[in-house]
This record gives sequence, C-alpha cells and structure tokens, in this order.
Amino acid sequence: MRPPQNFERINQQILRKLQSKAKSDPKSLARRIDLSWSNWGFGQESLEKTARRLQKNKIEWIELHGNRYGADLGYDGKDAKKILADHGIGVAGICGMFTPDNDLSSNRGVVRQAAIDYVRRNADLGKEVGAQYMLIVPGAVGRPVKIDEFEFDRSVETLRRIAGVLVDAGIKGAVEPIRAAEVSFCFTFADAMRYIKAVDHPGVQHINGDIYHMLAQEEHPFQAIVKHGERLVNLHLADSSRGALGTGILDVDALITALYVAGYNQAGHFATPEPLGPGGDPYPAMNGKPDSATLDELVKTTADTFRAREDAVREELGV
Repeated sequence: MRPPQNFERINQQILRKLQSKAKSDPKSLARRIDLSWSNWGFGQESLEKTARRLQKNKIEWIELHGNRYGADLGYDGKDAKKILADHGIGVAGICGMFTPDNDLSSNRGVVRQAAIDYVRRNADLGKEVGAQYMLIVPGAVGRPVKIDEFEFDRSVETLRRIAGVLVDAGIKGAVEPIRAAEVSFCFTFADAMRYIKAVDHPGVQHINGDIYHMLAQEEHPFQAIVKHGERLVNLHLADSSRGALGTGILDVDALITALYVAGYNQAGHFATPEPLGPGGDPYPAMNGKPDSATLDELVKTTADTFRAREDAVREELGV
C-alpha cells in the first residue's frame, strides 16, 4: 500500500477528529454550514438582480460589497435591506475593500484618514443592514511591495483609533490574511493573530479566511481552519484556480470536514464563495459590467458543488 503524503496524513487526522465528534456528540453536527456569497465581484450589477440569482440557488446570505467610498456613494441601507429581505436573504457581513487609496498602513496621513472614514461609513452600513462582521485588511491589496519597516505599527495604530465604531455597530472586525503576491504583510492566520493581539481591541477579535490565499500561504489550510476555528467567522471560497468550486483540484470534502471539526456549522459562521478568477489583481471586476450568464453558471456550479460534497461528508458520518 502506498504510504500517504504528508498533506494526506493531516487530512486523515482531521477526518478522524470528525468521526470521533460524530460518535461522541452527534447533535453538534445536526446543523449545516451557512452558505453565503460575496457580491463585489459582480461589479455594477443591481442588487435586485444579484438577490434573484442567489434566491434561485437557495443561498440565504450575502456578504455585501463595502461600497461606501464616500458620503454620496454606496448602498442605501434601508433599500438594500428591503431588496434582500424580499428574496429571503440576510446580510452575513460587509466586505471591506482596502486599496492604496484607503490603506490603514500608509505613511501618508491623508490616506490613513481615508481608511478611518471608510471603516466608519461601512460600519454604519453594516449596522443598517444587520451585518455580523466586517472584513479588515491591514495593508493595501494590490501593493505587495512594503512601504517601510513600520507599516504594521501604523496599521495597528490606525485601526485601534476607529475600532470602537465596530463595537457600537454590533459588528465583529475580521482580519483577512492575503497572499504575498497581493499585499506586503499579514499573509497567514498566525500573522492575523499577531495583528489582532497588537490592535488589542474588542472590536477586532476575529479572522476572515480565504481558501485561495491559504493555499498559497498556509502549510496546510485545513489544519489552520481547525487550529483557529474559534476566531474564524467567515471563509471565502474558490477552487484552486480561483474559479467555481468543482472546477479545480481543491479537496472540497477535506475542507468541509475541517469546518465541521472547527464547529463552523453553528450560527454566525459563513462559507462565502468569492471566485474571482486567476491573476494578481481582481479589483477591476468591481467596477465593470459582468456577463449575467457567466455569473449564473458560476453561482450554480459553486453552490451545487458545495452542497453535494457536504451531503457526501455527512452521509459518510451517518448524520
């Protein structure tokens, strides 16, 4: 018999943990994982059209694009909440978008002030629509070259100044580690934990994972989920090519197994597809006009794959 490779050995260890959990506490596995969708990759598509697509695919949660880039820009909270409620969709969280224009770690005060104002406006949006978390990126996405040796410290100091608005809004600040090809620091869950401890604020105590970035940065992504599961409130999903689930070589069964071991099937935790396609800079998609048929297929393929593989894992466990 062929001996298992190291990643297979770890996968087997995680599976045994879930099998043990199924025997000792089967009730803990009764609830399924909440499937959401991050909509910023849908670009200029109307929220109404997005909501219809998600409803058609029985997706009951959405991660809203944090698009309040200025006082006169972004969603009207009341209107957005009504549109989504009319389609049976709740708001899981707000996807914070941090670029060189609103970089928490910038060495330019005007840019850090823009980041503070951005967090404040989108925390307000989150409160209006009932979001449970807001995604925070410590440094600008799309700037992989570091500014200097002090960007971590500036980011910590800047976020600490504004983190209270997250508490006031009843929203969890969730730090997202991103691959080194896109940011200059905070690449792994361990990095995120170091950042959270440095910020040292009750408004910033959680992690937003992204399996695509984790495949590039973590030694074993599923092991990281198990280790840091109590901090993880949202996990962005895409296959190995950053496409729809089921179109690459990602072991979706092992991913779902790790999520169940981490207790991720409880309320307040979301699995949120964000298949943006390959390449270094996906941000142009948020300002474009997407092809509806392509998005329809992307959502359907991903949702169907996730649910089919979750069914398979649960059936094998006998739950």
